[in-house]
Amino acid sequence: MTRKIDYENVLNAEQLEAVMTLSGPVLVIAGAGSGKTRTLIYRVARLVETGTPPEAILLLTFTRKSAQEMLDRASELSDKRCRFVSGGTFHALAFKVLRNHAGELGYTNSFTILDRSDMEEVLRTLVPDLKMNGKPARFPKRGTLANIISKAANLQQPVEKLMLNEYGQFVEVAPHIHTLGTLYADYKKTHQLMDYDDLIICFRQLLMENSTVRKELGERYSYVMVDEYQDTNCIQADIVKWLAHDHQNVMVVGDDSQSIYSFRGANFRNMLDFPKTFSNTKVIKLEQNYRSTQPILALTNALMDHANEKYTKCLFTKREGGDKPKVIDTHTEQEQAIYISRYLTKAMGEGAGLQEFAVLFRAAYHSFELEAELTRQGIPYVKHGGFKFLESAHIKDFLAHMRVVVNTDETVSWLRILRLVKNIGQGKSQKIITWMKDNRIAPYNLSKWPKLGKRESGLRLLGALLERLSPQHLTPVEAVSQVMSYYVPMLKERYDDYPRRERELEQLAPMAERYGKLRTFLDDLVLDPPGSSEDIAKGIQNEKLTLSTVHSAKGLEWPVVFVIWAMEGKFPSARAYNNPLDLEEERRLMYVATTRAKNQLMISYPGSEVSGWSGHSPGGEGLSSFITSLPPNVYLHESGKTLRFNTPRKPAWHEQRAAPSSGNSSQPFSQGDRVRHPAFGPGIVSKFVSGDKVEVLFKTAGKKLLHMSYTTLEKI
Repeated sequence: MTRKIDYENVLNAEQLEAVMTLSGPVLVIAGAGSGKTRTLIYRVARLVETGTPPEAILLLTFTRKSAQEMLDRASELSDKRCRFVSGGTFHALAFKVLRNHAGELGYTNSFTILDRSDMEEVLRTLVPDLKMNGKPARFPKRGTLANIISKAANLQQPVEKLMLNEYGQFVEVAPHIHTLGTLYADYKKTHQLMDYDDLIICFRQLLMENSTVRKELGERYSYVMVDEYQDTNCIQADIVKWLAHDHQNVMVVGDDSQSIYSFRGANFRNMLDFPKTFSNTKVIKLEQNYRSTQPILALTNALMDHANEKYTKCLFTKREGGDKPKVIDTHTEQEQAIYISRYLTKAMGEGAGLQEFAVLFRAAYHSFELEAELTRQGIPYVKHGGFKFLESAHIKDFLAHMRVVVNTDETVSWLRILRLVKNIGQGKSQKIITWMKDNRIAPYNLSKWPKLGKRESGLRLLGALLERLSPQHLTPVEAVSQVMSYYVPMLKERYDDYPRRERELEQLAPMAERYGKLRTFLDDLVLDPPGSSEDIAKGIQNEKLTLSTVHSAKGLEWPVVFVIWAMEGKFPSARAYNNPLDLEEERRLMYVATTRAKNQLMISYPGSEVSGWSGHSPGGEGLSSFITSLPPNVYLHESGKTLRFNTPRKPAWHEQRAAPSSGNSSQPFSQGDRVRHPAFGPGIVSKFVSGDKVEVLFKTAGKKLLHMSYTTLEKI
């Protein structure tokens, strides 16, 4: 049953124009929070309502799920037949068409699709066919080979050019990888195989070269709609052009200011060039924002005023009021973490829910210090994008070298560092550990292992490192420096993406500088590692702070958003200065970050931090040029050096919610406090339990549940 929709009363003027313009090419520039998805849904409903067969409408999206959700919503709005609209991804459509027309491209209709792991396996088997004279010093692993060949195909670039720009560490073997790409293409053709890239490349070729197929598809899909057009690559843009070549009934929706996926091959110029591809294009701008306050929009508009190429748009809202965004100089990274943690604690005490807040950052490692502080304060969080601080193998390996010095019985860490030594496997590692324990061998005497031979010479280097780490007066930052010198060559050998991993390891140095003893530094990092805060009091499991890279936050929104590390060399990334196009994408990334905020936006930067370890900052320390270029009246600048939340202390939010139901109503400790027990030694308070009980994670005794009335705990 069809329901009539009162379009004029449910859509604003620009949305209505987009929905009612059914014929000809239409480009909808949909600003952040302007109702892009709503517009697409109502247009699908309108087409079906006016008599267009659902099967004649093609809705292309980047996930099958998003297409299905839009069509379901259209069905509920108007006509159940909207569910029969042809919706899906570019790759799914390509597969469907190629199954019927593979013969025109030299394939049989029974060709097989290679998934990513299959692709990597084929490449591995082809490497010996390269017959390289003399093994190169370094050759990419199969995952990296797949990345290079796939991205070169998507960007339509020669392998050598791509590698020069993005894989400089392998440029000497670029000719071999070019040859491997040719061998791989021949292998697929011979064995009737296509990978994901082949699907869209062959689909485009079919549309370009076969007018019969093009005419057939044009008649089948008389209306074409594309969501998130700014994320298409050049191949996908060509597919859209040929699908709508005959009837020209095509609408693409997107925001050039939110094109942030060039690393996947997306080309923001597809938005700018659409009117050139389709003459007589009607351009409709959706500028009314339904998410943010006007002061936030004033900042985001000003941010994009500086973009070199763009569709000019000015977002506005009918919401009234709102505070100006704040730009906060916290002076140091540690104070940045403390500022945010205390802000959250204060807000929780006033009744706010953690799910109302998000902290966004340019790179995953930018949140490491904040994660550690949140854990110390007992504030639960969930992180999207990248990884949690101690979940990555290279960081665990790195810290393990220091852990065995402060605790020689740490078997897990011994296994980690021994397995990194050439010719030392699981069996030998266990024998070495047993020998050391049985004979009370100090770590720096590792090289005295009786069965040490020439093949195990790496043990001498490890023993020398452990000897350098052993002096009691060695500071944590000196220890980090020693392990860096030893471990980075291994890192480069084990991981093709070692430049990224090395930058992440470098973040340990400024954290270590704040500690006087190595054991204390490791205790704070490892004893109760970031991420363990998920073990929280019953009843608030779903109430967590969101930490996210900006890329992972696209399309989401929160009432209050922090954007951290807004510094030159961090955001924008230092590497972006090598290419003006990359710097423009960094600006769009900042735009995406700031437009996630509904009610409050806070941008912080540790202005006194000098990126000495990273060595990347081209303009020295200081606030991001994206912010300094804004008119000063669009934000308030504050110092976060003197933390303002120094009112008489109330119980922290987690203490209030988990307070004992009887007995002493105010705990002498907070979650995250370091404590000492006369029998169990040092530990960290992990959570409070009803009935005046506290759970403590002890260094040597593990997790213990203690009754406060019958135990002695000393706060360290």
